[in-house]
Amino acid sequence: MLETSARLLELLSLLQLPRDWTSSALSERLGVSTRTVRADIGKLRSLGYPVDARPGVAGGYRLVAGTAMPPLLLDDDEAVAVAVGLGVAATWRLGVEETSLTALAKLEQVMPSRLRRRVDAIREATSVVPGAEPPLDLAALSAVAAAIRAHERLRFGYTKPGGNEEQRHTEPQRLVSWGSVWYLLAWDLDREDWRIFRVDRMVPRASTGVRFRPRAIPEGDVVEYVVRRVTEASVS
Repeated sequence: MLETSARLLELLSLLQLPRDWTSSALSERLGVSTRTVRADIGKLRSLGYPVDARPGVAGGYRLVAGTAMPPLLLDDDEAVAVAVGLGVAATWRLGVEETSLTALAKLEQVMPSRLRRRVDAIREATSVVPGAEPPLDLAALSAVAAAIRAHERLRFGYTKPGGNEEQRHTEPQRLVSWGSVWYLLAWDLDREDWRIFRVDRMVPRASTGVRFRPRAIPEGDVVEYVVRRVTEASVS
Protein backbone atom coordinates (compact mmCIF):
# COMPACT_ATOMS: atom_id res chain seq x y z
CA MET A 1 0.00 0.00 0.00
CA LEU A 2 2.82 2.39 0.89
CA GLU A 3 4.61 1.51 -2.32
CA THR A 4 1.49 2.28 -4.34
CA SER A 5 0.93 5.61 -2.55
CA ALA A 6 4.54 6.66 -3.05
CA ARG A 7 4.30 5.72 -6.73
CA LEU A 8 1.14 7.79 -7.17
CA LEU A 9 2.87 10.81 -5.64
CA GLU A 10 5.85 10.35 -7.95
CA LEU A 11 3.51 9.97 -10.93
CA LEU A 12 1.67 13.14 -9.94
CA SER A 13 4.92 15.09 -9.65
CA LEU A 14 5.92 13.95 -13.15
CA LEU A 15 2.55 14.87 -14.65
CA GLN A 16 2.82 18.39 -13.20
CA LEU A 17 5.86 19.06 -15.40
CA PRO A 18 5.05 21.08 -18.57
CA ARG A 19 5.39 18.18 -21.01
CA ASP A 20 3.58 15.08 -22.26
CA TRP A 21 4.50 11.64 -20.93
CA THR A 22 4.00 8.45 -22.91
CA SER A 23 3.03 5.27 -21.07
CA SER A 24 6.42 3.76 -21.86
CA ALA A 25 8.29 6.81 -20.52
CA LEU A 26 6.28 6.76 -17.30
CA SER A 27 6.75 3.01 -17.06
CA GLU A 28 10.52 3.44 -17.27
CA ARG A 29 10.63 6.28 -14.72
CA LEU A 30 8.40 4.48 -12.21
CA GLY A 31 9.76 0.98 -12.76
CA VAL A 32 6.35 -0.58 -13.42
CA SER A 33 4.47 -1.93 -16.41
CA THR A 34 2.49 0.27 -18.78
CA ARG A 35 -0.63 -1.51 -17.55
CA THR A 36 0.15 -0.37 -14.01
CA VAL A 37 0.74 3.15 -15.31
CA ARG A 38 -2.72 3.21 -16.90
CA ALA A 39 -4.24 1.90 -13.67
CA ASP A 40 -2.47 4.59 -11.64
CA ILE A 41 -3.68 7.26 -14.08
CA GLY A 42 -7.21 6.01 -13.45
CA LYS A 43 -6.68 6.28 -9.68
CA LEU A 44 -5.50 9.87 -9.99
CA ARG A 45 -8.54 10.72 -12.09
CA SER A 46 -10.83 9.16 -9.48
CA LEU A 47 -9.19 11.43 -6.88
CA GLY A 48 -10.08 14.51 -8.94
CA TYR A 49 -6.84 15.11 -10.82
CA PRO A 50 -7.62 16.06 -14.45
CA VAL A 51 -5.15 13.91 -16.39
CA ASP A 52 -5.45 14.44 -20.13
CA ALA A 53 -4.47 11.77 -22.66
CA ARG A 54 -3.35 13.04 -26.07
CA PRO A 55 -3.35 10.44 -28.88
CA GLY A 56 -0.69 10.09 -31.54
CA VAL A 57 3.06 9.73 -31.74
CA ALA A 58 3.67 13.13 -30.10
CA GLY A 59 0.92 12.62 -27.53
CA GLY A 60 0.86 11.31 -24.02
CA TYR A 61 -0.39 12.12 -20.53
CA ARG A 62 -0.27 15.46 -18.75
CA LEU A 63 -2.07 17.24 -15.93
CA VAL A 64 -4.46 19.93 -17.19
CA ALA A 65 -6.77 22.49 -15.63
CA GLY A 66 -10.00 21.01 -14.27
CA THR A 67 -13.22 22.28 -12.73
CA ALA A 68 -12.00 21.91 -9.13
CA MET A 69 -8.72 22.63 -7.38
CA PRO A 70 -6.98 19.33 -6.52
CA PRO A 71 -4.07 19.11 -4.05
CA LEU A 72 -0.71 20.23 -5.43
CA LEU A 73 2.77 18.89 -4.85
CA LEU A 74 5.30 21.57 -3.90
CA ASP A 75 9.00 21.13 -3.33
CA ASP A 76 10.62 22.63 -0.21
CA ASP A 77 11.52 26.01 -1.71
CA GLU A 78 8.12 26.37 -3.40
CA ALA A 79 6.30 25.63 -0.13
CA VAL A 80 8.38 28.18 1.78
CA ALA A 81 7.88 30.81 -0.95
CA VAL A 82 4.10 30.31 -0.93
CA ALA A 83 3.95 30.49 2.88
CA VAL A 84 6.01 33.68 3.03
CA GLY A 85 3.95 35.26 0.25
CA LEU A 86 0.68 34.42 1.98
CA GLY A 87 1.98 35.86 5.23
CA VAL A 88 2.86 39.15 3.55
CA ALA A 89 -0.46 39.26 1.67
CA ALA A 90 -2.30 38.92 4.98
CA THR A 91 -0.77 42.20 6.20
CA TRP A 92 -1.79 44.27 3.18
CA ARG A 93 -5.25 45.71 2.68
CA LEU A 94 -5.89 43.97 -0.61
CA GLY A 95 -9.20 42.36 0.28
CA VAL A 96 -7.58 38.93 0.58
CA GLU A 97 -6.39 39.06 4.20
CA GLU A 98 -8.78 36.41 5.54
CA THR A 99 -8.33 34.00 2.63
CA SER A 100 -4.54 34.44 2.86
CA LEU A 101 -4.59 33.49 6.53
CA THR A 102 -6.81 30.44 6.01
CA ALA A 103 -4.65 29.25 3.10
CA LEU A 104 -1.51 29.79 5.20
CA ALA A 105 -3.01 27.82 8.09
CA LYS A 106 -3.82 24.90 5.77
CA LEU A 107 -0.30 24.93 4.35
CA GLU A 108 1.44 25.12 7.73
CA GLN A 109 -0.74 22.30 9.08
CA VAL A 110 0.81 19.82 6.64
CA MET A 111 4.24 21.45 6.34
CA PRO A 112 7.19 19.43 7.71
CA SER A 113 8.80 20.90 10.83
CA ARG A 114 12.03 21.69 8.96
CA LEU A 115 10.08 23.93 6.57
CA ARG A 116 8.01 25.53 9.32
CA ARG A 117 11.28 26.53 11.01
CA ARG A 118 12.42 28.24 7.79
CA VAL A 119 9.12 30.10 7.47
CA ASP A 120 9.14 31.09 11.15
CA ALA A 121 12.72 32.37 10.87
CA ILE A 122 11.81 34.61 7.94
CA ARG A 123 8.64 35.81 9.67
CA GLU A 124 10.40 36.61 12.96
CA ALA A 125 13.23 38.46 11.22
CA THR A 126 10.99 40.55 8.97
CA SER A 127 8.95 43.67 9.64
CA VAL A 128 6.19 44.46 7.16
CA VAL A 129 4.63 47.90 6.81
CA PRO A 130 0.86 47.32 6.49
CA GLY A 131 -0.90 48.86 3.55
CA ALA A 132 -2.34 52.25 4.43
CA GLU A 133 -4.66 52.43 1.45
CA PRO A 134 -8.37 51.51 1.47
CA PRO A 135 -8.99 47.76 1.13
CA LEU A 136 -9.30 46.52 -2.43
CA ASP A 137 -12.50 44.83 -3.58
CA LEU A 138 -11.29 41.60 -5.14
CA ALA A 139 -14.55 41.27 -7.10
CA ALA A 140 -13.97 44.70 -8.66
CA LEU A 141 -10.40 43.80 -9.58
CA SER A 142 -11.59 40.55 -11.16
CA ALA A 143 -14.30 42.35 -13.15
CA VAL A 144 -11.81 44.88 -14.50
CA ALA A 145 -9.30 42.16 -15.40
CA ALA A 146 -12.00 40.16 -17.19
CA ALA A 147 -13.00 43.19 -19.27
CA ILE A 148 -9.36 43.80 -20.23
CA ARG A 149 -8.86 40.20 -21.24
CA ALA A 150 -12.06 40.12 -23.32
CA HIS A 151 -11.44 43.58 -24.83
CA GLU A 152 -14.88 44.70 -23.64
CA ARG A 153 -15.89 48.26 -22.86
CA LEU A 154 -16.36 48.88 -19.16
CA ARG A 155 -18.81 51.16 -17.37
CA PHE A 156 -18.24 51.97 -13.72
CA GLY A 157 -18.94 54.46 -10.99
CA TYR A 158 -15.83 56.33 -9.90
CA THR A 159 -15.40 58.24 -6.65
CA LYS A 160 -13.31 61.38 -7.07
CA PRO A 161 -10.90 62.47 -4.30
CA GLY A 162 -13.48 65.01 -3.15
CA GLY A 163 -16.10 62.29 -2.64
CA ASN A 164 -18.27 62.92 -5.70
CA GLU A 165 -19.10 59.89 -7.86
CA GLU A 166 -19.04 60.03 -11.65
CA GLN A 167 -20.06 57.49 -14.26
CA ARG A 168 -17.28 56.50 -16.63
CA HIS A 169 -17.40 54.65 -19.94
CA THR A 170 -14.01 53.28 -20.96
CA GLU A 171 -11.94 50.87 -22.98
CA PRO A 172 -9.83 49.24 -20.24
CA GLN A 173 -6.28 48.54 -21.38
CA ARG A 174 -4.04 47.49 -18.50
CA LEU A 175 -3.86 47.09 -14.72
CA VAL A 176 -0.77 48.35 -12.91
CA SER A 177 0.03 47.36 -9.33
CA TRP A 178 2.17 49.91 -7.49
CA GLY A 179 2.76 49.20 -3.81
CA SER A 180 -0.64 48.46 -2.29
CA VAL A 181 -2.57 50.42 -4.94
CA TRP A 182 -3.96 49.07 -8.22
CA TYR A 183 -4.44 51.43 -11.15
CA LEU A 184 -6.38 51.00 -14.38
CA LEU A 185 -5.11 52.61 -17.56
CA ALA A 186 -8.09 53.11 -19.85
CA TRP A 187 -9.24 55.10 -22.85
CA ASP A 188 -12.07 57.35 -21.66
CA LEU A 189 -14.72 57.30 -24.39
CA ASP A 190 -16.45 60.46 -23.16
CA ARG A 191 -13.27 62.52 -22.82
CA GLU A 192 -11.53 60.89 -25.78
CA ASP A 193 -8.25 60.65 -23.91
CA TRP A 194 -6.21 58.35 -21.68
CA ARG A 195 -7.17 58.30 -18.03
CA ILE A 196 -5.82 56.48 -14.97
CA PHE A 197 -8.22 55.21 -12.32
CA ARG A 198 -7.63 53.77 -8.87
CA VAL A 199 -9.40 50.42 -8.71
CA ASP A 200 -10.30 50.88 -5.03
CA ARG A 201 -12.44 53.87 -6.08
CA MET A 202 -14.25 51.99 -8.85
CA VAL A 203 -17.64 50.26 -8.76
CA PRO A 204 -17.79 48.22 -11.99
CA ARG A 205 -21.20 47.81 -13.60
CA ALA A 206 -22.43 44.84 -15.61
CA SER A 207 -20.34 44.01 -18.65
CA THR A 208 -21.40 45.94 -21.74
CA GLY A 209 -20.51 43.09 -24.08
CA VAL A 210 -19.25 45.65 -26.60
CA ARG A 211 -15.83 44.68 -27.91
CA PHE A 212 -13.06 47.08 -28.86
CA ARG A 213 -9.69 46.94 -30.59
CA PRO A 214 -6.82 47.56 -28.12
CA ARG A 215 -5.05 50.88 -28.63
CA ALA A 216 -1.31 51.48 -28.62
CA ILE A 217 -0.12 52.21 -25.09
CA PRO A 218 0.97 55.85 -24.75
CA GLU A 219 4.74 56.31 -24.68
CA GLY A 220 5.14 52.58 -25.29
CA ASP A 221 5.68 51.54 -21.67
CA VAL A 222 2.56 51.28 -19.54
CA VAL A 223 4.41 51.15 -16.21
CA GLU A 224 6.54 54.23 -16.91
CA TYR A 225 3.50 56.11 -18.19
CA VAL A 226 1.31 55.30 -15.18
CA VAL A 227 4.08 56.00 -12.67
CA ARG A 228 4.80 59.36 -14.28
CA ARG A 229 1.14 60.35 -14.41
CA VAL A 230 0.51 59.30 -10.82
CA THR A 231 3.64 61.09 -9.64
CA GLU A 232 2.45 64.23 -11.39
CA ALA A 233 -0.90 63.84 -9.58
CA SER A 234 -2.81 63.56 -12.84
CA VAL A 235 -4.97 60.63 -11.76
CA SER A 236 -8.61 61.03 -12.82
